[in-house]
Amino acid sequence: MIDRGVSFRDLHVPGTPFILANAWDTGSARMLAAMGAKALATSSAAHAFTLGVPDMGHVPRDVALTHASDLVAATPLPVSGDLENGYGHDAASVAETVTLAAKAGLAGCCIEDTMLPADTPYDFAAAVERIEAGAAAAKAAEGDFVLTARADGVMLGHYDLDEAIRRLKAFAEAGADVLYAPMVADMDALQSICRAVSKPVNALCAGRFSQYGLADFARIGVARVSLGSALARATHKIIHDTGLAMFERGDMTGLGATVSSDIVDPMLRKFID
Repeated sequence: MIDRGVSFRDLHVPGTPFILANAWDTGSARMLAAMGAKALATSSAAHAFTLGVPDMGHVPRDVALTHASDLVAATPLPVSGDLENGYGHDAASVAETVTLAAKAGLAGCCIEDTMLPADTPYDFAAAVERIEAGAAAAKAAEGDFVLTARADGVMLGHYDLDEAIRRLKAFAEAGADVLYAPMVADMDALQSICRAVSKPVNALCAGRFSQYGLADFARIGVARVSLGSALARATHKIIHDTGLAMFERGDMTGLGATVSSDIVDPMLRKFID
């Protein structure tokens, strides 16, 4: 059903973006694969929710990697890991995380420039050193491994677009394969990033960016569109809205807006038959 030989790296073509579908369990991974996803990714926020904890530094590395390996086993698709800040502040921790991620069967991973569990960024030199260490570990890994470097300071309100571009350029020189600054101001800002850097750019389709289609991202030169936790949070909204209606007003009508097992079960069965 799915070509196991697909190269994750080869999917990254600026101007011809693919959807990197973030899943949070085996079922969601298999549904997304059955519907046509070319590659999957974990989502730190979505995974944290399944454990009943918040995002940003509350899930240990071994737990995150076990979860990632479960998604690797779920389908034949390549999987990229959302591995937060690499689970350590020093460059050696990032390198070790990348090495372990490759051993877990991941086709790549994403490393942030944020000092989790705080939301403040590493200083420029430290951020670059961390990506350099991760890139060296990726190159030393058995098999191809795609390292994505994230500049989160715009999203978190700690630096501007110019600083994000400065960091992304330095991350590219340090050996990152894909560059990512989530939730910049608008599509013009995202296009500025695509024009400024020499490596493929990932765009997050969430919040205000969900009004745009894949063709819009293609026009500005994006190579990859990830979902982050957006699809999981859409599920959370159903739980929230239906739950409030039930418990506050006794309104059960939300339970009627479901998808039939006649649709879902055949998607899952493709991976076990």
